[in-house]
Amino acid sequence: MSLSRKRKKELRKLQTQANNLWESQQVLVSEAAAVAREAGKQLGHFHREQVLPGVQSGYDRYAAPHVDRTRRVSKQLLEDRVVPAAGAVVGSALSVWDAANETRERLASGQGIALPDSAKYGKLTDKYSKDAAKKLAAKLGSLEPAPKQGIGAGGVIAIILGVAAALGVLYAAWQTLRADDELWVADDPLRAPDA
Repeated sequence: MSLSRKRKKELRKLQTQANNLWESQQVLVSEAAAVAREAGKQLGHFHREQVLPGVQSGYDRYAAPHVDRTRRVSKQLLEDRVVPAAGAVVGSALSVWDAANETRERLASGQGIALPDSAKYGKLTDKYSKDAAKKLAAKLGSLEPAPKQGIGAGGVIAIILGVAAALGVLYAAWQTLRADDELWVADDPLRAPDA
């Protein structure tokens, strides 16, 4: 089937228009990619200059005092309550051990079993518990808190906010550049669609 000259001319004109449209779409896509890259850079700058200092100052203002107070209270609780109680328990256990050793020695020497003197063992129990509490307090008191390592809660929050912002930019770029049937841009920039 042959086409008339008029139809061939119209088809060439349509082909030229399609090629022009194709080139303009390629330019538009490259400009959109440049805008997306620049938006990513600006987001990074904004994160470093605005978000991170704000998060750090918020952590320093609101969270850091509570963390320091909790650390002080737990250290005081450990030194004032736990160590003396543990010392008393250890001292009592040691006094029972010593009483058992004395009884065993008396039995071995042939003295037999006598009722223990409660005042004597009470004094020994107090002495052993105080000694054990002092030793335990000295060991635990010499422990210093470990220096802070890692990025801390503020850093984690900043990373989460940065990732969320980056995902928002990517979603906006995706919505801008997503494929619609009428606006589809093929992967081959040199070949125009067939007319």
